[in-house]
Amino acid sequence: MTVEPGWEGRFYEDFREGAVYRHPLGRTISETDNTWFTLMTMNTNQLHFNTQYAERSEFGRTLVVSTLTLAIAVGQSVTDVTQNAVANLGWNDIKMTHPVFAGDTLWSESIVVEKRESKSRPHAGIVTVRTRTLNQDAQEVCSFMRTFLVHKRGSAQLEGMFPQSDTSLTVTGKA
Repeated sequence: MTVEPGWEGRFYEDFREGAVYRHPLGRTISETDNTWFTLMTMNTNQLHFNTQYAERSEFGRTLVVSTLTLAIAVGQSVTDVTQNAVANLGWNDIKMTHPVFAGDTLWSESIVVEKRESKSRPHAGIVTVRTRTLNQDAQEVCSFMRTFLVHKRGSAQLEGMFPQSDTSLTVTGKA
């Protein structure tokens, strides 16, 4: 039996300036998502949770909290860009370019802007990406620059993470 590796994420060596990664999972935002995120983050602006109040706004309905939109965009990008990150180093130029409402489905993509070796950590490199998030109508709702420290392939910190059983995995109950 051979162990076939699954998707392990990108390592520093895998990034190429100008490469675009379309993150594979869309995410539809519900009213519950928005309400819980509003409560968890103590955002007391009624535009996010009071329907009667929001109906009087220029939007005519409650808005999804912008930090939830940003959190989803970052989360969508993890599989492709920061699965092997050591640390986030910063977010810059965050723009919320279109309102987001409950029921909207968000999709994100990132382009590699820059990469360089880390001077202080030989097991990692520094990568900067620009990420943008689109809604179901292809309207950009959010964009930002993100810089992170990411492991190089073979980094000792990532070795031996999967537990080793003292028994072999076997095929039973074949059809």
